[in-house]
Amino acid sequence: MIPQTPEGRRAFILENTRLQAPPHTPELRLHLADEITPIWRMTEEALEEIGLPPPFWAFAWAGGQALARYILDKPEIVAGKQVVDFASGSGLVGIAAMKAGAARVLAADIDGYCGAALGLNAAANGVEVEFTDANLLDAPPPACDVILAGDICYEKPLAEQVMLWLAQAKSVGATVLIGDPGRSYFPREGLVKLAEYQVATTRELEDREVKKTCVWTLAD
Repeated sequence: MIPQTPEGRRAFILENTRLQAPPHTPELRLHLADEITPIWRMTEEALEEIGLPPPFWAFAWAGGQALARYILDKPEIVAGKQVVDFASGSGLVGIAAMKAGAARVLAADIDGYCGAALGLNAAANGVEVEFTDANLLDAPPPACDVILAGDICYEKPLAEQVMLWLAQAKSVGATVLIGDPGRSYFPREGLVKLAEYQVATTRELEDREVKKTCVWTLAD
C-alpha cells in the first residue's frame, strides 16, 4: 500500500515526479509527472493495486494553467484578498494567487495527497498556502473574497453540484473564476468569458497537444 503518513506521501511524490515549469506559467515550479517519471507509466489498474486514486495532483491541467495565467497577469483580482482554490490538485492556482499578492489562500481537495503535493509545490515557489481535505460541497461556501476553480466539470453530477455551490458563493459576494478547456459537462449558459488561451498539454492527458482553454465568471 501507498504510504499514508505526511512524510510517506511527500517521499512518494518526490520519487514519482520532477520539479518543472508548467508550459503556461513558466515563472512557477511544480513537482509534476511526465514521460520520464514512474507514475506517468502506471496504469489505472496498477494505481488501484497500490491504493492510490488517480493522481490529479501530479499534472498541471489545462483549466488550472489558464486560470493561474489569468491571475498572474491580473493580480488585482486577488491582491490583498481571501481566496479559496477549489479542487486544488497540485496547488497551481492557489500558488499563483499567493504570488499575485493574495492575503490568504485556502486550497481544498478531498485527496489528501494533494495536501502533500501542495506543501512541496508552495515551498518550491516561496509561498505558504493553507490546505483542507474537507469536502467543501458539504457546506455553504466559506467566507472569502474570491473562489478559483480549475477543471471541475469532468463528471456530470459533480459539475452540477459544483456550479450550484459556486452560484451560492457569488450570491453572498464572492468573485468566482473558473478555468475550463471545454469539458463535456461544462455549462454553456450563465457564464461570461474573460479570457481565452491556447494551452500546451499532452496527448497522454488530453485529446490534443494544445487545448483552447477559457477563464469564465458567473453572469449577473
